[in-house]
Amino acid sequence: MISSSAYGSNSWELLVTVDHQYEEEQKEFTLRVTGDLHIGGVMLKLVEQIKIPQDWSDYALWWKQKKCWLLKTHWTLDKCGVQADAKLLFTTQHKMLRLRLPNMKTVRLKVSFSSVVFKAVSDICKILNIRRSEELSLLKQSEDTLRKKKKKDKNSKEPVTEDILNLCNSPVSSGLSASSGLYSKTMTPIYDPISGTPASSTVTWFSDSPLTEQNCSILAFSHPSCSPETLAEMYQPRTLADKAKLNAGWLDSSRSLMEQGILEDDQLLLRFKYYTFFDLNPKYDAVRINQIYEQARWAILLEEIDCTEEEMLIFAALQAYHVSKLSSSSEAQNFTGESEVDEIEAALSNLEVTLEGGKASNILEDITDIPKLADYLRLIRPRKLSIKTIKPYWFVFKDTSVSYFKNTESGQGEPIEKLNLKGCEVVPDVNVAAKKFGIKLLIPVADGMNELYLRCDNENQYARWMAACVLASKGKTMADSSYRPEVHKILSFLKMKNWTMSPQAASDPESVDMKPECFVSLRYTKKYKSKQLAARILEAHQNVSQMSLVEAKLRFIQAWQSLPEFGLSYYIVRFKGSKKDDVLGVSYNRLIRIDIATGDPITTWRFSNMKQWNVNWEIRQVAIEFDQNVSIAFTCLSADCKIIHEYIGGYIFLSTRSKDHNETLDEELFHKLTGGQE
Repeated sequence: MISSSAYGSNSWELLVTVDHQYEEEQKEFTLRVTGDLHIGGVMLKLVEQIKIPQDWSDYALWWKQKKCWLLKTHWTLDKCGVQADAKLLFTTQHKMLRLRLPNMKTVRLKVSFSSVVFKAVSDICKILNIRRSEELSLLKQSEDTLRKKKKKDKNSKEPVTEDILNLCNSPVSSGLSASSGLYSKTMTPIYDPISGTPASSTVTWFSDSPLTEQNCSILAFSHPSCSPETLAEMYQPRTLADKAKLNAGWLDSSRSLMEQGILEDDQLLLRFKYYTFFDLNPKYDAVRINQIYEQARWAILLEEIDCTEEEMLIFAALQAYHVSKLSSSSEAQNFTGESEVDEIEAALSNLEVTLEGGKASNILEDITDIPKLADYLRLIRPRKLSIKTIKPYWFVFKDTSVSYFKNTESGQGEPIEKLNLKGCEVVPDVNVAAKKFGIKLLIPVADGMNELYLRCDNENQYARWMAACVLASKGKTMADSSYRPEVHKILSFLKMKNWTMSPQAASDPESVDMKPECFVSLRYTKKYKSKQLAARILEAHQNVSQMSLVEAKLRFIQAWQSLPEFGLSYYIVRFKGSKKDDVLGVSYNRLIRIDIATGDPITTWRFSNMKQWNVNWEIRQVAIEFDQNVSIAFTCLSADCKIIHEYIGGYIFLSTRSKDHNETLDEELFHKLTGGQE
């Protein structure tokens, strides 16, 4: 019975369930509270009533019906909107989570379920010793992937036991802020820059890190590839619609794990979401470089990104003989000379991809004459109803435009046609073995894309013109400082593709032990016999045999970045005014509208021309305005529109990064650009 005085007051009963591990103890408690009692007072009353002596500092109140944390302890129940019908859970903020890394290894560690995902990922990366956590995020596996996994488990007679690396003794586990792990904020070299092994003395400097040398080795080195049978059982997208499913499960960076329905000991994928790998440095980034390499490797093996047969063999050669063999050999542990360090650092200058529209230096363009290219090239225009025509013309490339003339003499007059390449799509059309060096250009016009091909005579001519086209598509000229590195990158990639079979390679005894099916996608396993594949991989290996371990990984990443589809995340959308679905490709510097049936690009919009973007949350429609009064609007069908909104804002945010700044990130700016106002 309630006393008359209590009945007449403004107090009421609040039901709280306590999430503790003592089975025999009471779990549900009823507190008598008033609306002006603050959240901290509720927790204090609750702990006094529980009477279990333990550390409750990591516990907080979770509101089940509203799916939100009550973390502002100074707020009153009235201000939070908590009333007598509320069901609260008093639970730990840090819980166990299983994370599948890009190298397909699973780690188990404690993660904050009350912090926003952006902060949780930052803490995870500190434990795993991965710098630049803003490039990564958490992904929920698609239903199709899980369905295929369940089918595999059902068919297998033996129970599948997963090898899990347990990092539950990490500093984050206790609710403390994560330490820097093996990553030193003073930027003292903590890895051998060639082999990537952690310097032994540093382990004692950071003794509070859960990453022992053995654990660090698991994360920083590649291990023998999976069997062809395992590869065949994994989910492989066949169409653009399948590829769109891969990107549907990105978690909202502005909300916590618990708010998004993630439960304790669930499994999520930790992946590089944004393809702008900033400030890669082998002295500090052994784990990061290896995980980027692994994400690239699996994307190629599972055909999440398309590549030619020639390119597939290069990727196979880099995997088969370098990364796999050197990772397991003692050679990887040896230190090497400074000259190799310089070579790797030079290679790194080709790896950094930054979003134009950032603080790029244009000083060179202001003080020098803009160079131009002039040469005979062959022009090919595809005809739908007739044979395509191939004609030689005198081409002149200046600024961001290419003009062509009948011959050299007429080069001073009016061109036959002048093509502005700003905003166009540039696709390599190369077969080194067949001496084919082509550049496919898709130039935006009013009703779509105008397609044409330029055919070059040799590698050097192709590299110069291809680099000029790539820069022009971004609105840059050949006076830009990135032109020469771009030419060098293209030539080095062509050199890797240009191999000849040597007698030694054909009779190499090591080929007997090699399983070539582990290094190429299933399409090529079905096309060639094992011995044929082994021989072709050995051919390709001739050009990469002198590389060190880290250089081989960096070259692999560089080759991945050279693929036309690199960095594209696909979503199925319906554009305003359209009666059919399209695919939207989101890249680090542009959006591409793609025909869902043919896979052909229809229109490209660059972020550098974007004025503003917003979301109508009621109808879930994304609207974007560009220069020259161009505006688009679409609804997303394969995922929540918040994911695309966050992608755009995230890439804009990453373009503001600078090496001059310290390691701290402007988290407030990130949420301002990506959070939206739902």
